[in-house]
Amino acid sequence: MNVNEILDRMDDLMDGAPSLPLSGGKCVVNSERMRELIDELRLNLPQEIKQAKMIVSDRKVILEDAKREAESVVKVAEERARRLVDENELTKKAKERATEIMTTAQTQARELKRAANEFSENVLKTAEQGLTESLNQVRTAKSALRTPVNK
Repeated sequence: MNVNEILDRMDDLMDGAPSLPLSGGKCVVNSERMRELIDELRLNLPQEIKQAKMIVSDRKVILEDAKREAESVVKVAEERARRLVDENELTKKAKERATEIMTTAQTQARELKRAANEFSENVLKTAEQGLTESLNQVRTAKSALRTPVNK
């Protein structure tokens, strides 16, 4: 069960709780069930934090892979250029092609890095929003438990 589902169950528990007569809207909640839900919430929050850390770690791996791939493309380009050095015309063409390959490799590396950063930022932003929403829901639920309901 994820954090939002736990919070929904806590909300349902509050909604289904019977009101106490002459109490100003206070209600009776099954404290054992509420504690179970709070314990589940505590267990699930660290999991979502771990997921966010894994995303950051994955971002680093993606960037490292992109860098290795770019270096590999550059090495291939350099090797091709060395093989074509035999004649002047071939040398000229080789230099042009090597430059083109290196430019393409650098462009691809920048694009891969940009895409990886954008992807990671979006995933982290989504995780942050989810965690913020969950935290706000927990605070609202806590506040609702402490605040007397007026009828």
